[in-house]
Amino acid sequence: MPKLDPARLADALSELDSVRRCWVAYSGGLDSEVLLTALSEVRERLPGELAAVHVDHGLHPRSAVWASRCRTRCEVLGLTCEVRPLGLRPIPGESLEALAREARYDAFVDLLDPDDLLLTAHHQDDQAETLLLALLRGGGVQGLASMPRILPLGAGRLVRPLLGLPRAALMDFADARGLDWIQDPSNDHLSFDRNYLRHRVMPLLRARWPSCAATLSRSAGHCAEAADLVDELADRVLADIPGGRPGTLSIRALLDLGRPLRAGVVRRWLKLGGFRPPDSRHLARILDEMLVARADANPQVLWSGCEVRRYRDDLFVLQPLPRAPAPDSALPWSIGQGTHSLQLPEPLGRLEWRPEAAGSGGRRLRVGFGRSTLTCRSSAGRPSRALKKLFQDAGIPGWLRAYVPLVFEGETLIAIAGVCACAPDEGASAGAEIRWTGHPWEAWLPQPGRDSS
Repeated sequence: MPKLDPARLADALSELDSVRRCWVAYSGGLDSEVLLTALSEVRERLPGELAAVHVDHGLHPRSAVWASRCRTRCEVLGLTCEVRPLGLRPIPGESLEALAREARYDAFVDLLDPDDLLLTAHHQDDQAETLLLALLRGGGVQGLASMPRILPLGAGRLVRPLLGLPRAALMDFADARGLDWIQDPSNDHLSFDRNYLRHRVMPLLRARWPSCAATLSRSAGHCAEAADLVDELADRVLADIPGGRPGTLSIRALLDLGRPLRAGVVRRWLKLGGFRPPDSRHLARILDEMLVARADANPQVLWSGCEVRRYRDDLFVLQPLPRAPAPDSALPWSIGQGTHSLQLPEPLGRLEWRPEAAGSGGRRLRVGFGRSTLTCRSSAGRPSRALKKLFQDAGIPGWLRAYVPLVFEGETLIAIAGVCACAPDEGASAGAEIRWTGHPWEAWLPQPGRDSS
């Protein structure tokens, strides 16, 4: 059986470029206790300053005691210990495992600066369990690839330096050093899928196949290679698709592909956009419903932190849309001399007024939303047109129009923010450019003066 060698851990970490700090994800349990102790023995050989971060989920009555114990242990080792309290409040029916994991990694993302590493104590047995869980959930090669050794996380990187070692090697290290660790009783609750595998399934597998953790981890490595191959092929396809607006993907180009490649391209497109890839059910809805929907339909697929919609020949990916402003809502806006801005409610960004001529100060405006039955004359000498038609000409999706600010002076519509100014009457010209910036959909608007064809 391989042994845990602190010097080899330090050498492997030293091969990484541009490291400022090495944060150990320190729960105080066996695995993280071993990792922190091992690295503290070779701290002078590490590529960056060694420190610990403890996430207090607030789910156990003794969680504050555990946080204090981790601080004390780090003081003994001469290390900084950052404690991040979460205070989770799960709702009935919500997966506690998933909630805790997502909140924990959100805390890690918030912690990491550029050139920081987050070191977790995942080992070979964890990898085998992750593969089995993915199989039982019907995962594809991306899911079966399980846990990579290194991946980006926030502004830094997540590294799993113990992934090639069995849990028994960590136990041997702890016994040899006489280590103590926190015993979290939730690790024995068989209602959690991973605990059930660990305590009931894996012992049976080891009794028949003693090296099952190593061989399952090897299979995960093969799946990771296959997943990399799919991503490489998808990257080539995406590079050949004519450039559209950011965050969009041509449906026509997707329909020219076979279904397996189409699925890989959609997954890769979402991943490159910074979104969590969909599970097989949501992916099937994108492929089987959205791509073949009528061009004037409004299909959508929504999962955690991600929303995919369709408009004309494009798929759009975005953060889930917030509640649309009420059509009868109104925000007052007083204009002084020169450029003047108005901060809109989150996440709607802000408006900037840029008068074309002097003497535009002292105007009292109001901002409304969602009144698509109004009309606007986009330039002098042109007839008034319905907002719906102007939105269509500008290529603004129907599901986004309720969020576009409409600027009024009195009862007169003078601008559609991000689209065009409105001439108040047939013989007048529009007197201001109103830009709409700082919102999530900026790349999908023409902005005044920009070609919207």
